[in-house]
Amino acid sequence: MNIAILGYDTEGRVSHDYFDAQGHELTICDQNPDLQVPEGAESVLGEHYLEDLDRFDLIVRTAGMPPSVILGKNPGVAGKITTHVNEFLRVCPTRNIIGVTGTKGKGTTSTLITRMLEAAGKTVRLGGNIGVPPLTFLDELDADSWVVLELSSFQLIDLQHSPHIAICLMVVPEHLNWHPDINEYTLAKSQLFDRQTPEDIAIYFAENETSRLIAAAGHGQKVPYFAEPGATIDNGCISISGQVVCSTDELQLLGAHNWQNACAAVTAVWQVTQDLDAIRSVLTTFSGLPHRLELVRELSGVKYYDDSFGTTPETAIVAMRAFEAPKVMILGGSDKGASYDELARAVASSNVRMALLIGDQAPAIQAALENAGFTAFQAGGETMDEIVSKAHHAAQPGDIVLLSTGCASFGMFKNYKDRAAQFIAAVQALA
Repeated sequence: MNIAILGYDTEGRVSHDYFDAQGHELTICDQNPDLQVPEGAESVLGEHYLEDLDRFDLIVRTAGMPPSVILGKNPGVAGKITTHVNEFLRVCPTRNIIGVTGTKGKGTTSTLITRMLEAAGKTVRLGGNIGVPPLTFLDELDADSWVVLELSSFQLIDLQHSPHIAICLMVVPEHLNWHPDINEYTLAKSQLFDRQTPEDIAIYFAENETSRLIAAAGHGQKVPYFAEPGATIDNGCISISGQVVCSTDELQLLGAHNWQNACAAVTAVWQVTQDLDAIRSVLTTFSGLPHRLELVRELSGVKYYDDSFGTTPETAIVAMRAFEAPKVMILGGSDKGASYDELARAVASSNVRMALLIGDQAPAIQAALENAGFTAFQAGGETMDEIVSKAHHAAQPGDIVLLSTGCASFGMFKNYKDRAAQFIAAVQALA
């Protein structure tokens, strides 16, 4: 076949190598005119990279490229567009696939599931939006293997296959700078469930109506969590099927929001194995993924936490509510189309000593804070060193300094990882 690899990023490189090994004729199409491509590879780089795509038999889009952008220049190619994840699901030798979506918590929940299954003796691979393109481990799988995929709305919007077990965590508005509206965002997530059969399982967060509606898109057996028959919180303990897994005090993950992630993972794994010891061993030892409420340092009685992965107002709210101590919050960044009204009300009621406002969204957050009656804010600064210095001087012994911005990172930083790296470096440099 004549195949276009549309976007030569991490997924695109793996997709290129995968199709190249099969002997297909490939062309790399990317907007970066200076992109380095493999020697001898055909390419279309720069401003015309989206033109004349109808000449290809297959178009493998990178997850970050909306199908609508492709179709805007090539209206007749909808049936030719696929993705790395679609190809993996098409050829994967095992039906033992667990897909996880939601607004936040996908990475934590996917990792918990993977580690629980491993502890129960299963062969498991974790991939998807968590940073591991699943075609990289395709050759390692057989019919008895298990695969856990963290999947974003970007990957799901044109999904053509549903996994055996699909999970929808809490869903709130996000990525409205990519999706035209919340309807497309939720419709994209519903694709994870759309092609499930009655033999499949659809798990959803019982306290989020949007999660329930998304899981209802297909014919999978509906299993809620935070409600029976899934995992629940009863008397300070995580329980399922009448059995206590562990107490919430034993969880190493900070914050009550992680009770949801833990219950989602327990509910999913319970469909595979009822190995309580394996499940309990993971819940009581796993302390989280990088840049999710991660303690960086304690200095002069002040603890500095990196929650740079959180990029929505909702994640900033759950982060600040994870701590009862007074907090210096670092808020702001680039726009994702979100409202800051609820965030402002949470700041006003969550023992926040000072809010440092940064980035393009600082004025919008300030206006929301003022409307909520909160005035203990100031400009954070133009560099992370300046931001951390101001936080250091505002904090008192016993306080928490929390980088949980409620916004995307672009503008001041390359991405959330760059924002975290700069925060960590600045905190470690404090004397």
